[in-house]
Amino acid sequence: MLICVTGGTGFVGAHSVAAIVRSGARVRLLVRNRSGVERALGPLGVNLAAVDVVVGDVTDRLAVDRAVGGVDAVLHAASVYSFDSRRRAEMRRTNVRGTQLVLGSARRAGADPIVHVSTVGAMFPAADSVVRADSPLGTPREAYLASKSVAEAIARLHQEEEAPVVIAYPPALLGPHDPHLGDQTTRLRNALRGLLPLWPRGGFPLGDVRDTADLLAALLLKPAGVRERHFGPSRYVTTRQYIEALRQVTGRALPAAFVPARPLLPVGMVTDVLQRLWPWRIPAEYGAVYTCLHAAPVDARASTYGVRGRSLSETLADTVRWLHEAGHISRRQAGAVSALAQEVAV
Repeated sequence: MLICVTGGTGFVGAHSVAAIVRSGARVRLLVRNRSGVERALGPLGVNLAAVDVVVGDVTDRLAVDRAVGGVDAVLHAASVYSFDSRRRAEMRRTNVRGTQLVLGSARRAGADPIVHVSTVGAMFPAADSVVRADSPLGTPREAYLASKSVAEAIARLHQEEEAPVVIAYPPALLGPHDPHLGDQTTRLRNALRGLLPLWPRGGFPLGDVRDTADLLAALLLKPAGVRERHFGPSRYVTTRQYIEALRQVTGRALPAAFVPARPLLPVGMVTDVLQRLWPWRIPAEYGAVYTCLHAAPVDARASTYGVRGRSLSETLADTVRWLHEAGHISRRQAGAVSALAQEVAV
């Protein structure tokens, strides 16, 4: 079985490629830079002999057509996930136009299934107290979530037209081996570095990238012609619970104050404006505050296609351990996780 994967050198994509190759399938990657393939997949133990590479962008119709031609199934995981206000045009281009081109081309090529990686955030602000597969799309006033909501509308339209499109909804994700240190991993790193003493109240669904990768790999083996929606394993975590779990894993105090999210929105807006003028990343984003204010948990009855999620403590410990081993945080910042790693090594 040959599967085309877009976004295969990203966090979700790389772990998904590893899961797909473990299942015995071959992978064809559509990537902008060939040099990033080994850097993303090597640490995951992927046999690169099972991976073909097409160089191109998901916004280039000819490149997309080359990548999906002759494949059995497609995993569209390419996406710009960021609350950085400087990347808004890139998000619209990749998340929306990329989805239009990839799903359309995959459909014309006869791929089945075509798995579109959305996000649970596409349905924020939630219309109900929980999010379900049939929940309406949100109309978020935040650039990343808005772009994913529009992309999700494209995928749902293909489903309505009876195309074999399966939609997957990952939560916010953590875990080891994040090739580009995405927003969620960076936020955890900043918390450990003492750069986030102030947190908005509220919370968000959180899961492990390895669990979502297992879900996506399983969905690619579904029977032909299926049009379904499934969620990556997750749990709703308040910001207070998140910091408390991080304290328990690291054994560190991690002082933090929790304030109502809504009054922080204007602060986030000002930060977004300043970010466009400031060359370094400011660790206080409107999008993060907005998500904590409007996120809702996923319905406990929602389908995860039988994939069980890891515990929050395991995900946090593995992420912190990898951050330390990769040199992104110091031994002191990793706390007890680093000490445990040393004991195991000895």
